[in-house]
Amino acid sequence: MRAYQDMVFTTAARLVGDDRQAEDIAQEVFLKAYENFAQLRTSPTVGGWLKTVARNLSLNHIFRYRRRWRMFTELRAADSDESEPDVEFAMPDDVLAGVDADVRHDLIEDALQRLPERQRLPLVLYHFEELSYEEIAQQLGVSLAKIKTDIFRARAALAKVLAERGVTAATSLGAP
Repeated sequence: MRAYQDMVFTTAARLVGDDRQAEDIAQEVFLKAYENFAQLRTSPTVGGWLKTVARNLSLNHIFRYRRRWRMFTELRAADSDESEPDVEFAMPDDVLAGVDADVRHDLIEDALQRLPERQRLPLVLYHFEELSYEEIAQQLGVSLAKIKTDIFRARAALAKVLAERGVTAATSLGAP
């Protein structure tokens, strides 16, 4: 089980966007694993089971939190001057190709934490959890069109955050 602790924590942290909450979720995942240890001990799919439990518990946490604070966020939304990111370009898949793996990991994790939940969740579920658009829409209880829009906007916002850090397609590919 120790071999999976980083994967479980990372899954939860990417989804909930908060390391402390992710630690609590990871602990809950391993409590469930302990309860099911007899079946998991010899299972070749223990990693997938743990990842699925981490994802489901993270989503449950987010939905509970969202319902609890809905009134406050609705009040804030009316007064908010938060604007959607300007979509100037699509982020190429190889934008971080020339960046060291450790630096790339840190840049991506930091950029993901800066995204609003409505964008981070579908993006993480699509790119890191490898769910289809349809599966994400079903998991989050929203329309397929909203998922596609949120992922598109999340990619643009991610590109913007990375550009603020000096990472662009030109710099990562070694162009002057």
